[in-house]
Amino acid sequence: MPKKIDMDIRPYRSQDESEVVELWGKTVADPAPHNDPVVAIRMKMAKDPELFLVAVVNGAVVGTLMGGFDGHRGWLYALAVDPVHQRRGIATALVRRLEQLLKELGCLKINLQVRGTNSGVIGFYESVGYSVENIISMGKRVYEEEGKA
Repeated sequence: MPKKIDMDIRPYRSQDESEVVELWGKTVADPAPHNDPVVAIRMKMAKDPELFLVAVVNGAVVGTLMGGFDGHRGWLYALAVDPVHQRRGIATALVRRLEQLLKELGCLKINLQVRGTNSGVIGFYESVGYSVENIISMGKRVYEEEGKA
């Protein structure tokens, strides 16, 4: 197992965009067609930008985590760590930092969604205290790209 490394966790900055897009391209094996990274980043920066964190090692973005808060529940999104830097505590540090930020906002519970087939990620979240709940997650896309039905 690689040893832990020195890193800085800080809020996302606009100059991080290209590195974040590249990172997500390396780490998201099957991205949803409605999740354009540039659009996602810009939408996040318009709402709770302080809940978009990056992990930086030697000046390079190697990890990300977005959070959301609706006044009651918090959400975790877009946890990604460069494969070269995985298993060094980066994902755990990002989650812990975002949990602290959400607690400071008065968050009572944090939720996240993981594809059922992504057993490695499920195992990671269980290792940091999250559990599978017997609930059904439902969704509805209200945005469709122009010209697609």
